[in-house]
Amino acid sequence: MISRYKYKNLTWIDLDSPTKEEIFSLMEEFNITALIGDELIKKSLRSKVDFNNNLIYLILHFPTTGTIKGEYIEQEIDFIIGKNFIITTHYELIDPLYEFSKLFEVSSILDKSNIGDHAGFLFFYIIKELYKHSMFQLENIYDELKRIEKNIFQNKEGEVVKTISDVNRQLLNFKQAIRFHDEVLKSFESAGIIFFGEKFNHHLLSIISEYNKVQNTLNSNKEMLDDLQATNDSLLTNKTNEIMKKLTILTFIILPLTFIAEIFGMNIAFFDFKHINRVVLIIIGMIIIAFIMFFYFKAKKWL
Repeated sequence: MISRYKYKNLTWIDLDSPTKEEIFSLMEEFNITALIGDELIKKSLRSKVDFNNNLIYLILHFPTTGTIKGEYIEQEIDFIIGKNFIITTHYELIDPLYEFSKLFEVSSILDKSNIGDHAGFLFFYIIKELYKHSMFQLENIYDELKRIEKNIFQNKEGEVVKTISDVNRQLLNFKQAIRFHDEVLKSFESAGIIFFGEKFNHHLLSIISEYNKVQNTLNSNKEMLDDLQATNDSLLTNKTNEIMKKLTILTFIILPLTFIAEIFGMNIAFFDFKHINRVVLIIIGMIIIAFIMFFYFKAKKWL
């Protein structure tokens, strides 16, 4: 589906799961090469940037904390940037693009945003919205981390193990999605200065700054998760040790009783006077063994 928006001399064309016919029509209209057209038809595995005299072509992947049939996904957006037009192509509904499209329905909002006279400024505002959405997702993950922290210190260590695993998976998905952004944006910075002039350099640096903000927040969340996981593992280990200690004490208490049961299970006439010395010796030996075990456990600080 093609959606077309205009603001003054600028045109933004948004392609949602485009057909071959739609792509071919845009290739003719905007003089797009066949190589780029082929890229638009299917999803790409990695981000990239290409530059020629007429346009800049970028592929960027953005993370999402949503799932499809239990699988975390990343969303691809292809950008074709000309002097006075920008084409975005994607294969799922992307909320930031939808929100940005509303701006074009109210021109007065665009006037207040002071959008410049070439398509580089459109890309600048679109990418800001995308990174803003990524920050929003990371803030939601941070809130989940705070809930994990609260549950850990409310003696719910066992309950948060799966939650920690889920959050870790989301952060890994984030890291995987934006892993190429740094090199792509640096290449785009060089191409952008040539294509749009030195005056646009400030906006190019702002784009990289927005990415760095997302990357730093991602790293901060990952570090916090690692610390929480280490703390939770430590508390679980300590709780396991306490259980083992109690089981050891219980075994220590039950062992003499087991000895007594074994003694009275022996084939000895306990109430026969001639065997009474054997019974006394066995009981005394049992008491001595119990005391030896007790002091040994004390020395080892097991009790």
